[in-house]
Order: sequence, then structure tokens, then C-alpha cells
Amino acid sequence: MKKNLIFIGMPAVGKSTVGIVVAKRLGMQFIDTDLLIQEQEGKLLREIIAEAGEEGFLKIENRVNASVKAENSVISPGGSVIYCKEAMEHFKKTGIIVYLKVSYQTIKKRIHNPKKRGVVLREGQTFRDLYNERVPYFEKYADITVSEEGCRIEETIENVLKAVKKYKNKARKKRRFPKNLTIRHNSK
Repeated sequence: MKKNLIFIGMPAVGKSTVGIVVAKRLGMQFIDTDLLIQEQEGKLLREIIAEAGEEGFLKIENRVNASVKAENSVISPGGSVIYCKEAMEHFKKTGIIVYLKVSYQTIKKRIHNPKKRGVVLREGQTFRDLYNERVPYFEKYADITVSEEGCRIEETIENVLKAVKKYKNKARKKRRFPKNLTIRHNSK
């Protein structure tokens, strides 16, 4: 059984807020990998991005996230971790990936100025473009998708807890009753 929960999604979906409460409710540790990056690099994220550029930042983000050694933890990486192949492979092996999903309109209401929030946009890229680019990645990597649309934070937390419980129960049943189980009856 995978021991960690990893939250993915756009900035302002509540990966950290939901993650902290879910971790407490499940008796798990909470890890914010953006804080790990800042700690290891000795700089704020925006300083790293300003100095290293987007590509340089993604290399650092990939390295730090791929090296997270945790058990029984809720992990909240930055929204751009989905571009980090090794990091996402590591998370797929070590945890259940939970995608916190909201519409573009909801995100836009939560983030008035993406640049102030530390969201990196390429030259000529709009926040809408970034949203449209990332959603397929979130969907690709997610083991569980929890829609936050129209939910208060408390409802999102309860929905996550229910979805994780359901996912784990399903995984346990699969292990007990493998799909390719062959029973041979010997009549002698």
C-alpha cells in the first residue's frame, strides 16, 4: 500500500490548506516541497526563478521533489511539479496522487495577480493558457480527483478523506482478489 498522499493542482486550489488538515486528521506528517526548495537553495522561490529562469527552476524543483523520502506523509508540491518527470514518477511510486480540481473561473477569482502569487508565465502566455496546459497533466497523474467546485474548504476536506478511504479499500480488495487469478481444479 502506498504510504503518502500527494496533492496536485493549480495555485490557490488549497493544496497546503487542505493538506495540513488532512494530515492532522489522518495522523500523518505534512510536507510543503516549495518550503523544502527554499530551504535547500537558501532563497525565496521568486528569487530562484529570477536567477535561474523557468527551466533552471524546474530542474531544482524536479531534483528536490524526486528526493523526498517520506512515509505516512501528506505532500504538497508546487503546481509546476507536473512538468518534472522524475519527481512525478517518484510520487506515483510512493503515494496516492490527489488532484484538487477547480474551474478556471474559480482560480481566477482566488488569484487576482498571478505574478504576485509566484506563478511563472512564459512570454506571451496568459494565466488561462497555463491553466489549459496544466489540466491534462493533472488528470494524467491523478489517482483520485476531487472537485472543489461550489464547496467550502471543510467540504473539500471531507470529500478528500472519503475519496482516499474509498481508493484504499478498492486497492486492498484488488490485492486480495487479483484480476488474473486462475484456479485450477484437479479432479483426480
